[in-house]
Amino acid sequence: MRQRILVIMGHPSNDGLCGAIARTYAACAEAAGHEVRMLRLDVLKFDPILHAGYNAIQGLEPDLVEAQEAMAWAGHLAFVFPIWWGGPPALLKGFLDRVLLPGFAFKYRAGKAFPDQLLKGRSAHLLVTMDTPPWYFKWIYRMPGIRQMRNTTLEFCGIKPVRTMAFGPVLGSQPGQRDAWLARAGALAASIPAPQRA
Repeated sequence: MRQRILVIMGHPSNDGLCGAIARTYAACAEAAGHEVRMLRLDVLKFDPILHAGYNAIQGLEPDLVEAQEAMAWAGHLAFVFPIWWGGPPALLKGFLDRVLLPGFAFKYRAGKAFPDQLLKGRSAHLLVTMDTPPWYFKWIYRMPGIRQMRNTTLEFCGIKPVRTMAFGPVLGSQPGQRDAWLARAGALAASIPAPQRA
């Protein structure tokens, strides 16, 4: 069976390494026989600010309605983004604030401390670029941005397992190193298993 994969490109520019990783990942997933859609946040039209939190309904722009439909369609999500100041860029954070809403991604019930996870049955990859050496980001900084995305965002909504692949340091990297990173991203996409039969 083919897997339905949504690649979410979370960098504000599509011209750099993140864009190349996203395109390579999508192409290799398609070559492996999966059905792939790409969501580029840099071209979506939406307000990234959730102005009243959950205290008032903020209508979704058409691009965000389509984004929710694509996330509901997918069995596997791949997020490609840089680490800036220890976390994901504001564009990706604002996108998640707007689309991972109660009733879509999770739902609290009276008397229960933890919500129902409405996005169960999906897995995810995080493909993350950084100028910090990945080993330093992991062992010294304790991966704040990755833990935020994996533990307190995706897994909170029921998306698991979440596997991470980090690329860096990007600053000062040479073309051969970047080619090797793209090959790793492609191999990861090609390794995505088919969905489990019910």
